Parts: sequence; structure tokens; C-alpha cells
Amino acid sequence: MTSRIPDFTFRRYKDGDDRWQRMTDRIFSGDRSHKCPTYVHRTPPCQGSCPSGEDVRGWLGIVRGVEKPPKGVSWQEYAFRRMTDANPFPSTMGRVCPAPCEDGCNRNQLEDHIGINSVEQYVGDFAVQAGFGFTSGPDTGKRVAIIGGGPAGLAVAYQLRRQGHACTVFEAHSQLGGMVVWGIPGYRMPRHIVAAEIGRVLAMGVEVRLQTMVGRDVPVADLERDYDAVVLAVGAQRGRALPIAGADAPNCLSGVAFLDAFNDGRLKAVTGRVIVVGGGDTSVDVATVARRLGRITAIHEKDRPEHVIINQTAHDVIETAARQGADVLLLSRSPIHNMSAAKHEVEDALREGVEIMGSVAPVGVIIGHDGRASHLRIQHLSETKTPIPGTEEDLECDIIVAAIGQVGNLVGLESFDNGRGLIDADRHYQVPKHRGYFVVGDVIKPHLLTTVIGQAAVAAESINSYLADVPLGKRPKVDVRHFDLMMKLKETGLQPEAYNHEQVWGTAEAKFAVHNYEDRAAQEIISSDMLFLGHFKYAERNKRSYHHIDSANVVGNFAERMVPLTEASAVNEATRCMNCGMCFECDNCVIFCPQEAVKKTPKSQSTTGRYVYTDYARCVGCHICAEVCPTGYIQMGMGG
Repeated sequence: MTSRIPDFTFRRYKDGDDRWQRMTDRIFSGDRSHKCPTYVHRTPPCQGSCPSGEDVRGWLGIVRGVEKPPKGVSWQEYAFRRMTDANPFPSTMGRVCPAPCEDGCNRNQLEDHIGINSVEQYVGDFAVQAGFGFTSGPDTGKRVAIIGGGPAGLAVAYQLRRQGHACTVFEAHSQLGGMVVWGIPGYRMPRHIVAAEIGRVLAMGVEVRLQTMVGRDVPVADLERDYDAVVLAVGAQRGRALPIAGADAPNCLSGVAFLDAFNDGRLKAVTGRVIVVGGGDTSVDVATVARRLGRITAIHEKDRPEHVIINQTAHDVIETAARQGADVLLLSRSPIHNMSAAKHEVEDALREGVEIMGSVAPVGVIIGHDGRASHLRIQHLSETKTPIPGTEEDLECDIIVAAIGQVGNLVGLESFDNGRGLIDADRHYQVPKHRGYFVVGDVIKPHLLTTVIGQAAVAAESINSYLADVPLGKRPKVDVRHFDLMMKLKETGLQPEAYNHEQVWGTAEAKFAVHNYEDRAAQEIISSDMLFLGHFKYAERNKRSYHHIDSANVVGNFAERMVPLTEASAVNEATRCMNCGMCFECDNCVIFCPQEAVKKTPKSQSTTGRYVYTDYARCVGCHICAEVCPTGYIQMGMGG
């Protein structure tokens, strides 16, 4: 009997199959692949470039009507709640923030960015008029001292009160607001708006001690004894002097001191020619304030601007009729088109009669016979900002105002000084080697208002962990507010069912899991090349208008220049948002799927982020849904 030999002629692999092939060559077969659509949430670049960390896409989606508010809540209030999760001052920020979010907007690849801060101003103004307020969290019994009542300190107080911690704000001035009040003129930031937005925070139960300087009126040791943590938010309210010979002349002033005297109501006019050195927003504010104040030719010695500013005296009431347009010259090391000040502020200054000279640097102050600066010597610079020999010239002046940088006033807080008039901070905004101390704001490094508000939110999280004696975790790579699908599901009553955490197989129909969704928002920012830009049509921006003030009517004109958007224009502008990284319910994937595998989620189960789903029994992995998704929300991944 002979044995039967099995037939092994079938071969799964052929000669050469041991060599590596490209994965893309392996997964495609005609119009099919082994990939299926998954729904991936990423952070849009507007949020990624917002130092405050606002969920910009989220509240724009609410304004445009994509994300619906809960029953009984207006879209304005719902948008306000979403934006103030990060920033308690939307009306203020909508006016003065230079909007780095708009620079990052993917819509720039089409025609023009979304007017994010104009929509924010509309919502913020609506909230002020409607009297929207904030609520505090349950009392924790912990107390935090906050030194400084500017935007950074107040933003920390807001976030801490939401967590239930008691806060006391110590402010050296007679009123709160910091540089928003003392450094920004009222025609850019109306005082009734500032007061309303600060009032909302105080109404949460924040204790305030005005005209109290920690280190002078209250010893630091008292704070350590009476409070569980201390926040240093003293700002940077001392200007840097020009680093040139003669800059110690009495009429060489800092931009911070100049604006402080104006906003305090003490400085009412200038004399002679005013030269402002800078190029940033503060220098433009000084120049446009000087134009509005106007100059007078007959003045008593005691009323010279330097005496009013330095000696804390005040001008008597000077009638506008007695003033003439002030001769104001603004000098910048950068060319005019590259100045760091906001472009529209530079344009306004030029229209209002401010002369601007770019690519120059001051090299010396010439002192007159009376001991005051009579001329500023400058030198022209090349395109690389190097001095050009033989280009020096002397500019006549009556006042020189330097707006070239700021430092903190650390009198009484010298132990925290890093040697540069500022205070060091780690990633969690703790003060190194000072346990229980945290620092936020311009005293770390003078920057944007939006920056210090973002710092405040992170610091408040760090303080909350510190008070709970919980180790501080690693900060996210994309450290901003994100859309939270789980919170949205809870809000709409669609939260997953309870799960007993026993191992199971095949959860496609399970109600305890959120299927087919991946949240990469804390790790990834979605770029324009991941979008289907062909979906979006040209849409002209809905721009705010301005009360254009020119050199003929600038003197004594302190009315707000900016005209806010109407409700209709705010909605229309929000509609231009491309909703990068999140579904906005365009139906492209449903319409173009040849297998009818992508379907709308039933209305009873649908909400933002859960608008469509995939029937994987029908899906052949053709990639069409991902190709036609305008927002980059669909990504093909390995599936069944």
C-alpha cells in the first residue's frame, strides 16, 4: 500500500514576496481599499494661534447656527459662554486684540480671513447690554492672594472663582483695570465697557483692596500667612528710557507715564513738537493722544507736560478753542509697513496727522541752555537695520516720549526680580524656587492682552492642582480650549450608557462607547492642505466701519472710532468660517458616497460632531468621502 502525498501546489506567497512593498500599493485594488472613513477632530489654526486659547471655531459655529444652543438659551448667550470659558473680557478683546488668530485663519488661502475679533466684539457688547453674568464654583475653603488688578490678575480671579477658591485682589491704583485703563486711551477702549466686564468678575465674590501696594502697605509675609497661594500679576508699568546720552533730561518721558497721566485726567495739553520713539501699539497710542490733546503756545512753566507727568500734578482746565493741532513725529527702527503696531492703528494715526518716519534710530539727545532736551539726534538705518554713516540729523523737539519697552515695579517684591525688572515663570506659571507663588502677565515679558489672559487660565489650573496637592501634569502640545464631544453629548442627553468595564468583543452596536471618532485636538492643528478648498465660494468680509477722524477734527475728539457689527453682519461673517477640523453638516460625504455607506445620524441621536456615520458593511474604502470633506474631518484609516 502506497501512501498518498498531499498536494501543496497552492502558494499564498510567490518568489520575491519577501521584499518590502509600499503600503499604499498593498491596500488599493481598483476603486477599493482596506481603509475606511474615520472622523478625526483637530484644532483649527485660529485656535492654535490664539494666546488666550479660545474655542474660536466653536463659538463661530454657534453664531452661524451650526451648533444649536440648549432650549431657552439665545445663541448670543451660548456663544458668550463658550468664548468666556477662556476669556472673561470678550468686548474688550474684540476691540484691542491684534487678532493673531486671524493671521492663522485658513480662509487666507482663499481671499481673506474671518473677522474673528469683530464677531467677538458683537457678542461681548451684546452680553454687556443683556447683563450676562458669571457663576462661582462650590466653596473649597482655599484662599488666593492676587497682587495686581489688571487683566491678568482679574482673569486669574475669574478662573479661580469658577473653581470655588476665594480670591483677594490687591491693587496699588485707585481703580482696577491695569494697562487697559492706564495704558489704552478711551477712544480705543470705552471705559463703560471695561467697567462692565470687570464688574462681572467682581460679582462672583472677588474681594478687592484698592490703593494697597503689597511690599509697602502689606508685608509679603502677611500674604504667606493668610493665604494658601499668591499670584504675582503686577504688570509692567514702568517704561524703559532711551539708551542714549542725554536721555535723562526732564522732558524725556516714557510712553507708560505719558498715557498714565492722560488716562488719569492730569495731562490735558502738550507744548511744542512731540517726538515719540517706538513703533508698537503704545507708541501709536501716545502719538494719537498727543494729536487729540493738541498744543498750546502760551504756557506757565509749572504746566509743562513733564512736570504734570513726573510730579503727579494736573493741568488746569484748558479750553479746546485755545489749542492747536499738535506737531507729532513718530520714529520707528522698522520701515513703516513693518511696524509692530496694528496696521489699522498706523493708518488711523497717519490720517489724524501724525508724521511717521521709519528706518531711523535715536543716537543722542541734545540739551539746550535751560537743561531740557532741545533736539533728538537720529541716524538712518539700512534695510537690515544697520546704521548708515553720514545720515545723522537733529530733530527739534519739546518733548521726547520713549515707548521702547516696559518693566515691572517690583518695589517691595525685590526677591522675585530676575535682574531685568521682570519675574521668571515655568511652564505652569509657578515662580521657580518660591513654592506657592505663581506669576502671570506682562511682568513675565510684556506682550499682548490676549497672551496674559491665556497665561491666567493655565496658572489657575496649576493653582487648583497645587491647592489640591495634585502633581502638575504635562501641558498639552496644543494648549487651548477644544470642543468636547462628551460634554456635548451630555448636554443633549446622548451620553453613553454606563459600562461595567468587562472585556467584550464586537462593540459596534454597544451604547456605552463613542464609535468612529478620534480626538487629536490636543496634538494636531489642521492645515489648509488637509481641506477641500474647492467647496468654498468667494465671500467678501463683513468689516466693521470706523468714524474716520482726520487732522482737521482730531483735536479734542475722544469718541470711539470703531463701529461694531450688527447682528446680521456678525452672523454673515461667522458663516464665512470653514469650520476646519470639524463637521459643519454640508452633506458632501452623504451625497457623493457611491455605496450609500455614509449616512446621516438619526435626528434623535445627532449633535455637533455626530452628524454622520458610516455603514461599514457597505463601505469599500474608495476615499471619495474624505476627498470631498471641506473641513478635513474625515480621514481614511485601516478598518475591516
